[in-house]
Order: sequence, then C-alpha cells, then structure tokens
Amino acid sequence: MTTDPVAVDRLGERDIDVNDTAYEDNGPTVTGKVKWFDPGKGFGFVVRNAGGPDVLLHANVLRNFGQGSVVEGATIEMTVVTTPRGFQAERIISITPPDHATLVPLADMEDVTAEDIARCPLQPARIKWFDKAKGFGFANVFGQDDDIFVHIEVLRRSGLADLATGEAVAMRVMPGKRGRMAIEVTMWDAGLMQ
Repeated sequence: MTTDPVAVDRLGERDIDVNDTAYEDNGPTVTGKVKWFDPGKGFGFVVRNAGGPDVLLHANVLRNFGQGSVVEGATIEMTVVTTPRGFQAERIISITPPDHATLVPLADMEDVTAEDIARCPLQPARIKWFDKAKGFGFANVFGQDDDIFVHIEVLRRSGLADLATGEAVAMRVMPGKRGRMAIEVTMWDAGLMQ
C-alpha cells in the first residue's frame, strides 16, 4: 500500500492514507431496516434483517449515496465494517422506501397510480425551505419560477425523513388541488440522468 498522498483528518487525531482499505468496499453486504435516523445528530441505526447487532449509519455515508435523510422503516442494502465501537455502514448500495400501505394517505394523491407517477419526468430542483414539524415546505424546479409544494408524506413515500434548505434533489411534479406539488422526491443524481 502506498503512503502518498496522506491527508490529516480534521480532528488532528491521526493521519489518514487516502489509499487505505477503509475507503474501499471490502465489507460484507447487509440488508436491514432503518430503526431511526436523526439528520441533526448526523447518525442513526439500522436493524439487520438476519439479526445481530444494530449497524451505525453515519450522515456522511448517507450523503455519499446522495441523500441527506432516510425515513424509519426504509430497507437499506449496505456494506458494513467492524470498528472498535461496533458495526458501521461503509457504503449504501440501495434504499427502498417502506411499504406504502402503512403510510398516511394524501388526499391529493388518492387517485394517482404508480404509472401516473412514472409518467412524470424527474426534474432537478432545490429546496426553498422545509419544516418537518409543520410537515411541508417548498422547492423550485430549475428553470421554472413557481414554487412546488412538498408534503412530508411524499418524502416518507420516497424514503426520506427531512430536507434541508438549499438541498439539491430530483422530483416528479404534478398539479395538486392548490397548485403544483411533488409526488416523488429522490437523489439529485437521478434528475441529472433523465
């Protein structure tokens, strides 16, 4: 293993070799459900489907996948490493939102089918503001002036728990009862690939 280049971590505790195997995907693949995730604290835990100790999910690993949050009950496939403090997610392979049957129905989406959602193009957007306590916020699709309403139940259906002001996302949008609304919110990269 090469020792150049070497970077010093921000805490100054140790040198980190950027070619170190800790940055490679060598851990076993594990699937589990999100027990909880707090974007403010920057971490959460995943309960393994096969049993065993919970897996720490750090916000940086989630951001490397392209998301800033994840909703309770979402299924995550990830590689896991063992650290002195226990098991930790190394890289996320996929996130599947929880089953829609357990989520609160949205009046604006009662008659919307999966096919209707799929017909709407993914568009790159930026979050104008989102208040989790109020359960909604607004976004702007690039190149369009109008605000897009974003409901917290749409986030949950999309596998997300929260959005940060200025966060870049991709969304599918359709007319709602009071204006245009997001019907799916996903990773920014997904909108760029369309």
